[in-house]
Amino acid sequence: MNDMNEDKATPQGKILLEPGTFWSRVREQTEYALKCGALLSLPSECEFVEQNGVHFLVRILSNLVRKDKAKQKQDKQKTSGGEFNPFLPYEEDLFVADISDTHVCILNKYNVVDYHLLIITRAFEEQESLLTLEDFAAMWACLAEFDGLVFYNSGKIAGASQRHKHLQMVPLPLTSEEPLPIAPLLTNTLFHRSIGSIIGLPFLHAFINLDTHKQKSAFDAATATLKSYRQLLQGLDLEDNGKLTAAYNLLVTREWMLIIPRSQSDFESIPVNSLGFAGAMLVRNQQQMQILKEVGPMTLLSKVALKNRE
Repeated sequence: MNDMNEDKATPQGKILLEPGTFWSRVREQTEYALKCGALLSLPSECEFVEQNGVHFLVRILSNLVRKDKAKQKQDKQKTSGGEFNPFLPYEEDLFVADISDTHVCILNKYNVVDYHLLIITRAFEEQESLLTLEDFAAMWACLAEFDGLVFYNSGKIAGASQRHKHLQMVPLPLTSEEPLPIAPLLTNTLFHRSIGSIIGLPFLHAFINLDTHKQKSAFDAATATLKSYRQLLQGLDLEDNGKLTAAYNLLVTREWMLIIPRSQSDFESIPVNSLGFAGAMLVRNQQQMQILKEVGPMTLLSKVALKNRE
């Protein structure tokens, strides 16, 4: 898939990412940002919690002081009349690469997963707006360089912490056993035409296989992916005249795309974003871990998603 990164001038824009350089840039910038203090990784302990045949990877954060202080600073700036945007401008020490003339890639400042990347729009766009051809072209330019999971939280209810539009990407595999904890469920999917329903997911969702391997450029792949994305949104009644009707989480790999509509942002103060639906969850302390174990991670996901249609 590396030929996807060849510069291709199109009416939509141009890919600027130089083929074969992205992964080394990610590693080099991560090392630099850690040394200079720009990257503030959040230490955590990991535990697996099983439910419905899925071994959920649950991380317990051991120190949230840094992130909490940053959140308080943002809240203070909002109440003083200014809308704080950490991406305009972004921290230069977190910059990884120019992806296209519409998107750049930076490191996630408060990362829990190693090499957690943000694919952000250069100009301000709302996080709750529909994804575009340019968004998917930037995504495929990155996925062409190394295998990863790309995800999108479409607003606060879906787990987004910033209004500025940003896709996120983490390398695969997430665990030593599976690329993603939910991977075993994907083999048992019922399809109606091209739209799939994963038997093991007890909440409303829509799944589709992606066939982009034959595409010669990021924009060609993006065109096919945009069509699939709109199919899923329409199948879930999430789009009306070009506007979203509800929040959702989006997961994309080189092979497939999954969308889950959301009903609420958290359960018992345990927040859930897209990674939760991939089988990777986050709790702040042992009390939340106990709640998660008692409720069950799959049941918890059902509490924050919409119910399956009858």
